[in-house]
Amino acid sequence: MLIIRLQRTGKKNQADFRIVLAEKEAPVTKKVTEVLGSYNTRTKKFQVKEERLKYWLGQKISLSETVQNLLITKSLFDGKKVKAFNIPKKPVEPVVEKPADAPAVETPVEAAEATAEVESKVEEKPVEIPAVEESKAIPEETTPQQPAA
Repeated sequence: MLIIRLQRTGKKNQADFRIVLAEKEAPVTKKVTEVLGSYNTRTKKFQVKEERLKYWLGQKISLSETVQNLLITKSLFDGKKVKAFNIPKKPVEPVVEKPADAPAVETPVEAAEATAEVESKVEEKPVEIPAVEESKAIPEETTPQQPAA
């Protein structure tokens, strides 16, 4: 099955595209059946062989979404634009609300002072560790010696 799509050419960060007729399953950068035109996204320069394009559209060749939108913009193809790609949205983090009775701390200095006040209110009691009792030695059992034979 044939499709009219874009083939990227040009240098890095300087995209330039060819409008080509190619097999749908074929890799984008490989062999194409026919070059129908070109499109430069930086200068918006658009060239197309209108006779060949109309011939292939008459043969019921499908268009990629981007090429279809481009041809509709240039008024070479009748129809409605389609959504060519999805831009993923960043997830929105939920806003955490503070309880009404919680004190509002505005600056780090005030936060440090509030922490110091709380720490001063807490009385520090020395923790006594009980002394470990010395274990009683277990008397060793004496085994009767067998007489030497």
